[in-house]
Amino acid sequence: MTISPGQNIKMAIAAVGAHRFRSLLTVLGIVIGITTVVTVASLLTGLRQGVVTFFQELGPDNIFLFKTSGDPSQEPPKERKRRPMKPEYVDYIRRWCVNSVADVGLLLYIPPVVEGQPIMARVPGYETENINLNGLSPNMAEISPRDLDAGRFFTPEEDQRGLHVAVIGSNVAGSLFPAGDAVGRTMMIDGAEYTVIGVFAKAKGGFFGENGQDNNVNIPLRTAEIRYPQLDRFMITAKARPGMRQDAFDEVQAAMRRIRKLATDAPNDFAISTPDQIIQQFDRITGLIGLVAIAISALGLLVGGIGVMNIMLVSVTERTREIGVRKAVGARKRDIIGQFLVEAMTLTGAGGLLGIFIAVLITLLVGALVPSLPSSVPGWALITGFTVSVAVGVFFGVWPAVKAAQLDPVEALRYE
Repeated sequence: MTISPGQNIKMAIAAVGAHRFRSLLTVLGIVIGITTVVTVASLLTGLRQGVVTFFQELGPDNIFLFKTSGDPSQEPPKERKRRPMKPEYVDYIRRWCVNSVADVGLLLYIPPVVEGQPIMARVPGYETENINLNGLSPNMAEISPRDLDAGRFFTPEEDQRGLHVAVIGSNVAGSLFPAGDAVGRTMMIDGAEYTVIGVFAKAKGGFFGENGQDNNVNIPLRTAEIRYPQLDRFMITAKARPGMRQDAFDEVQAAMRRIRKLATDAPNDFAISTPDQIIQQFDRITGLIGLVAIAISALGLLVGGIGVMNIMLVSVTERTREIGVRKAVGARKRDIIGQFLVEAMTLTGAGGLLGIFIAVLITLLVGALVPSLPSSVPGWALITGFTVSVAVGVFFGVWPAVKAAQLDPVEALRYE
């Protein structure tokens, strides 16, 4: 007697459905494992999309130079004694890397606390400390272009004259000018008055849904140098010519080493990076988080797999007479093995689907409750989760299936 795959599946579903609560308890470990890995994959995928968008907006062809690696506001102790970037480096790079670099811009980072005084922005009735004050060269509008909701960017003439004008991020505009009439209005920052000439549109991407550019207050570089002559936290941005970013990277790095008179075998005493390199660093960090999630889910899958093996062995014992009858009427060993393997796969596959369903619900719930934490359920995670759950059923269902197939039909018929 030959049983078709369709009949095997129907029998397996009927067997699993006959003991719903027992089946649920059996695959609970698999549900937890699949839920964990799919949820973590969804959250990390959403975070990565935000980071990629963030750096794409900064300029995919840009090369960033700074004294230290990482966030300018947090200098690593080992890099703190490095020589700072200097404004004159901009002209050197323009002259020495003319073949691969289209333009070079300069930014002066102004920390949130200068000489013990916090930097605040005030207008009558409103104030905020949540600002990032930066001095920018006028060409940064072309090197790292951003959309404006209103107004314009400052001109080279305004920069040369050191005028007190500012282009502000959307969060700053919302905090200080809730009526939406920021352009043309004045505000006080660290004891100086600035006229708002532009408001940036909401920035795209970011970390955990937040983009620090929305808190920016950008003033002309010359104005910043006059106001804060004691600061030297300059960041250089070199824009590569189309299709020449790697050439530009190599040339800029070589130029910086010449400028700073580094020996051939000496390491860089400056940080140089591109958006892709920063994204790769992020991927390495999230990769470690993913490994932890996989380890947790593997433990759940192992527990679930052992439970499936146990329940299938119990099922073989409970259905010994049924197996004997099937063998007596002509069922082959492979038919018995197929029946119990399909039953194990159905059991774990159902657990995988339940885990995926719960993971999607958690992801949607997190996205609704915490909009700043982006999440996106990747298709590969759903497919992998279901495939792994079915594979667990195959792996842990082989022994019970083979044991059932090896039963002697005479002894099985006598079993009580």
